[in-house]
Amino acid sequence: MRRLIVPLLLLLNAATAVPAQSPAKPQLFDDIQEILADLSQITGLAAPPKVDSDTISKEGLKQFLEDRIQEMVKPEEIRAEETTLKLLGLVPADFDLKKMTVDLLTEQAAAFYDYQKKKLFVIDATGAGALSQRPVLVHELAHALADHHFNLEKYILKGKSDEAATARQAVMEGQATWLMSEYMLFKMGTSLRKAPEMADAMNSVGGTAQGAFPVFDSSPLYLRESLLFPYTKGFSFTQSVILKYGNSGFSEVYKNPPASIQQILHPQKYFDGVKPTKPPLPKFKGRGYSKLIEGAVGEFEHQILLRLYAGEDAEGLATEWRGGRVRILENKKTKATAMLYVSDWTDAESAASYFAHYRTILRGKLPDARFDPATASELSGFAPGKGRLHVTLQGTRVSSVEGIPDTGK
Repeated sequence: MRRLIVPLLLLLNAATAVPAQSPAKPQLFDDIQEILADLSQITGLAAPPKVDSDTISKEGLKQFLEDRIQEMVKPEEIRAEETTLKLLGLVPADFDLKKMTVDLLTEQAAAFYDYQKKKLFVIDATGAGALSQRPVLVHELAHALADHHFNLEKYILKGKSDEAATARQAVMEGQATWLMSEYMLFKMGTSLRKAPEMADAMNSVGGTAQGAFPVFDSSPLYLRESLLFPYTKGFSFTQSVILKYGNSGFSEVYKNPPASIQQILHPQKYFDGVKPTKPPLPKFKGRGYSKLIEGAVGEFEHQILLRLYAGEDAEGLATEWRGGRVRILENKKTKATAMLYVSDWTDAESAASYFAHYRTILRGKLPDARFDPATASELSGFAPGKGRLHVTLQGTRVSSVEGIPDTGK
C-alpha cells in the first residue's frame, strides 16, 4: 500500500548527492552542539560527538527525488500502488501518484537528516522561512541522536511489511517531533511529562496553514493524512510511551518496534502486544488473471474511506477494525483489473455496521454502478466498464470482489 509513499518520505534521509546551494552556512548551525547537549539531557542518551551540516535548494531537492525514484522504485511498482489506491477509492481516477508525491514532498520539506552519511541538511530559506529553521534543526538533530544509538537505516529496513515500515517511520518522526516540543518546554523550565495536558496543544502546532501550501491543499485526503500521520500520531504515541516508561521509552520503541499502524493509533495495543488479524481473501473465478499487488488495508485506510464517503460521524467505526487485506489481479491480455478485499471487525455488530457503510463507499467511488436488491448479508451490482461486484457479510468479516468479468468466468 505504501511502496512509493514510505520510500519517498524516507528519501529525504539520503540526499547527500545534492550540492550545497549557499556558499556560507547559516549562523543557525553554530548551535548544533548546544542543542545536542540539551537533547542528551532530556533523553538520557549520549550525544554524537559531531553532526555535519549543510544547506540545499528546493530545486535541487526536487531533482534529487525524481532521480532517486528511478533508482529505487520500479515503474511497475508505482503503477500497482496507484491502481490499488484508485480501486479502493482512496484517490480519484485521474490521480498521478508519482508526480503528486514528489511535488508534495518538495513543497513540504524543510530539512532532513541523512542517516547514511550522518549529515544534516536544511532547505535553503530566507526571510520569513528562516525564522522557522531552529525548531526544524532540533527535529533533525533528534534523528541524529537516535541514529547514533539505534542505526535508523537498519531499523526502517527491518520493517518487512508496509504496515510495519510505516509504524517504524512513525516512531522515528513521532519521537523527533515530540523532542522538538519538549526542547521548547525544556528551555522554559517545564516538560510534557510534568504537564501532559499540553501535549495536544503542542501537537497541533505542526499543522499546515490553509493556503500556505497549495500542493498540500489540493492533494487527496489520503495523501495529506499519510504525510501528517508519522508526525502527529507518532507524537501522541511517543507521549504515551514516555509517560509509561520514562527515559527508557526512547530506547524501548527501537528495541521492541510497533508491529502495525494500529499500535501507533492505540498505544495500549502496543503495550499489550495486540496485532492485526489476517482474514482470508474471497475467491475469484476469472480466467487469465495474475496478481499485480497484495498488502494490508489497515485501520488508517478504513478511517479515510469512512470519512470520505460516509462522513465524519462514521469515521469512529474504524476503531473497531481488527484486520484487512487486499489483492489486485490483472488480466494479462485485456489489462482489466479485479480487486479482492476483506476486513475483519471486533464483533458482528461492528461488521454489520461497516457492511452498511460499504454500500455508501461503493456508490461514492463507483457513481455509475447499478445495484441489485440487497439482503442483510449480500450486495451485488454492476459498474459499467469495471465489471460486476459482490459483497458479503459473514460473522465479523466483510468481503468484496470487484471487477468480476461480465461473463462470470
